[in-house]
Parts: sequence; structure tokens; C-alpha cells
Amino acid sequence: MSFALTILGSSSALPTSVRNLTAHVLNVDERFFLIDCGEGTQLQIRKYKARLGKINHIFISHLHGDHVFGLPGLLSTFNLLGRDSDLHIYAHSRIKSILNPFLSHFVPNFNYRIIYHDLKNDGLNLIFEDSKLTIHSFPLKHRIETCGFIFREKPKPRKIIKDFIDFYHIPIKALPGIKNGDDFICEDGTVVPNEKLTHPGSETHSYAFCSDTAYLENIIPYIKDVQLLYHEATFSEEDRARALETFHSTASDAAKIAKMANAQKLIIGHFSARYKDHSVLEEEARIIFPETYAAEDGLEIKL
Repeated sequence: MSFALTILGSSSALPTSVRNLTAHVLNVDERFFLIDCGEGTQLQIRKYKARLGKINHIFISHLHGDHVFGLPGLLSTFNLLGRDSDLHIYAHSRIKSILNPFLSHFVPNFNYRIIYHDLKNDGLNLIFEDSKLTIHSFPLKHRIETCGFIFREKPKPRKIIKDFIDFYHIPIKALPGIKNGDDFICEDGTVVPNEKLTHPGSETHSYAFCSDTAYLENIIPYIKDVQLLYHEATFSEEDRARALETFHSTASDAAKIAKMANAQKLIIGHFSARYKDHSVLEEEARIIFPETYAAEDGLEIKL
């Protein structure tokens, strides 16, 4: 099962010649989840070969332009390509008042249905679940209502040791239950513990997205032990005053959150255009959290 993140945009409010505005795409078993949609996102999707037709769920952290201006054009493109399957958009409720006038004017004849899911700012909220994955939103601290997202795979079935199937004469109908943790009861009543019959299932994967936000320790319980954490690092410590003024984080802030959350790896991004060399931000974070890497457009991280 694949679990891979591609950074489509790593700049903050202003795009640069090498950095697009915020957007990520997460591939979970060939299902593509788009997270934020800054201007130019659909070009980045094509450039980095994400599968446009496989995007059925779009998550918008907040309604600032650098995270949402690419959405109207993307929705129009879906329509031009003849999309007829439902598209789910997870965002704060005002997204409808932003998109509906555009769509009614420029895309009056829609081929597909948009289903809106309103985000809340009151703790951890389950916003998506299927047999393999859960997605929760949680509040961040920014100038307007903003949410982060945590994607976690569900525990995978245990792996049966094949030699024991014949040894204990285990019928086929019992195998699904054993994979899900059941013990096996032999015909003579003997109980064979599940741990003897199976190996643990494959490792589960997780990814947390935290942009935009000021330093906020309240999110740590929500992202605890995450494999891959993306946390904005708009500024360096030299510009902490600007970070406080704009409700953004420094690279050190991001590293502190990663360390307290016991994350395995930290990706920092949403860099201010004032920094031409982003290694200074990466180095600043690595003093606190060595497994830190600066985002680059096109960067793919496979878990």
C-alpha cells in the first residue's frame, strides 16, 4: 500500500520563480487527497504527475488567498474534462459564498456535484473515514479560523503464519477473524492464542499538516507520534517579531512542536519570500529537531 506526500507549493503569501503557493497532495493507495490549493496548483499537479482524475477530496485549511485562489480554476478544469463523480471539499463554511458566485458565472452547467463539509474550530473532529484511513481536523492559531489535518492509516490485519493453518486444521471461514485478532478454538476446545498464529500487520502510516499557525502547544495531543509532520516555518528567529505580528511560526517553533509531539520526521515550509536561502531555516530547526527537512516544490516523501 502506497503512502506518499508530494509538495506542490512551499512559498507563503507570494509565489517566487521556484516556489509555488501552498498545496500538498497525499497518495494513499492510489487515492489522491489535495490539501490546500494556492494559485497555480493545477499546473503543479500536472508537472509532478499527480493523478488529477483521482482527486475526490480537497481539504482547505483556511480562507486566505494563498491557500485557496487555485480552487476556482481547478473546479472549472474538472468540469471541462467531463468529470461526473462527486467532489468533496472540506473547509470553513464561508467557502460556499466564495466559490458559488464564481461557479454560477463561469461554470453555469456543472457536470458533477460538489459536496461541502464544514470544518469546526473546537477540538479534534473526524471528517473522513473509510476501511483504511481516518482524517481529523483540529484548530490552529492564525488571524482567521484555520485548521490542521491529521491522516492516519487504520491498524492493518495481522499476518497468519501459513504452517499453522494446516497444523491446527483452521477452516477458511476462520481466517478473517484471526487476521483481525481472534484466537482459534480447536475441535477439542483447546484455545490457540492469536499471537501464536500470526505476525503483527504492516506498519501504519500517518501525516499531519499544520499551516498557517502561530506556535501552539495545544495541537501536540492531536499529532502525537506522527510519522511525518509538515509545520509552517514562515520566518527565522531573527524575524520573531514579524512572526508574532502575523500569527506565523519560526523554524525553531516548528522544531519544538515536532520534538514534543515525538514526530519521526519534520518538513518545514510556507517560507517567506524574503529568504533566498532556505538552508538557514532548516539549520535553525535542526538544532532542536535533527530530522528536519526544508520543503521544495516537487519534493516527494514516501513512507
